[in-house]
Amino acid sequence: MKRRIVVKLGTSVLTAGGDRLNKPRLVDLMRQIAWLMANDFAVTLVSSGAVLAGWEHLGFPARKRTLAEKQLLAAVGQSQLMHLYTQLGALYDLKVAQTLLIRSDFSDRRRYLNARTTFEGCFERGLLPIVNENDVVAIEEIKVGDNDTLAAYVASLVEAEQLIICSDIGGLYTAAPQNDPDAKLIPVVSEITDAIWNLAGGVGSHRGTGGMQTKIQAADIATRAGIGLRIVSGAQPDVLMRLGQGEEVGTWFAPRIQRLEARKRWILAETDKDSKIIVDQGAQDALVNRGRSLLAAGILSVEGRFDKGQTIRIYADQGEELARGLTRYSSEELRQICGRKSDEIAALLGYSEGAEVIHRSDMVLI
Repeated sequence: MKRRIVVKLGTSVLTAGGDRLNKPRLVDLMRQIAWLMANDFAVTLVSSGAVLAGWEHLGFPARKRTLAEKQLLAAVGQSQLMHLYTQLGALYDLKVAQTLLIRSDFSDRRRYLNARTTFEGCFERGLLPIVNENDVVAIEEIKVGDNDTLAAYVASLVEAEQLIICSDIGGLYTAAPQNDPDAKLIPVVSEITDAIWNLAGGVGSHRGTGGMQTKIQAADIATRAGIGLRIVSGAQPDVLMRLGQGEEVGTWFAPRIQRLEARKRWILAETDKDSKIIVDQGAQDALVNRGRSLLAAGILSVEGRFDKGQTIRIYADQGEELARGLTRYSSEELRQICGRKSDEIAALLGYSEGAEVIHRSDMVLI
């Protein structure tokens, strides 16, 4: 299985400090991403820059900086940004996929699973998913926040081993390096203490919305989910390739717990106590001994009522609880397809959520 990483590119990196997208910088970053993908990494790119791209495309009109204006510029700029990424990807035989997300896509389990299935499909087909917040429809109440925060949630969604935030600064320093010549880079942060938060300072440049504070917030989210986070300068030569080769660059925020443990906690939360799936001996063997996903063909019966995206208990026909996992089908749907082959699902339901009723990566053995 390929190693999964999330790379976040901030607006200041994409512009190389200017007020328009810097094409040479983007070409170089895409070259490095292509190298990672050719060397057994499954990369997800979280990209800022849609609002700035829209502003640039419209000829840099005077900014009002209202939510409505931001949504308009995002509507214009998102297509421009994706067109550019599509062109740059083609230089390195990469195909890209656009993914726009908002906060409820992470909190609603049905939508979470839908998003996760899309990313899995991208990885299986060797595509580069490019993520941004859906600023066109997002309002303050449903926004994830800065794209640093979005990247942390995406890293958890795709079960990445690490999140790389490319910034205009080379990491976390003991003081602001632009103001203090004696500032020292902090290579490793093992715990995010009050002292670390105090080093964050203010917000970023006028081109973006981030800063060190949002990066530490992202590190707090990621490390709690068992994901390491690294802050590096996006301007450093071959920085992504060097990281892919194991070189230690920038500041590393160590994960607080193992990724597997974090995933188990998430799956086991809010388990539907009154609902269960009973499976036959073949499915039991596939789950317990062969590490397989649960297919409809192995289901004998369904008890209770539940929706897609809920955590359901899986039992052997002898009454022993085997596992718990996130179901891709509701109880009503499962009653129609249980015991049937995977290629019959679409005909029975009129659609298909995939061959797996519960994917192995969404399951915890008891």
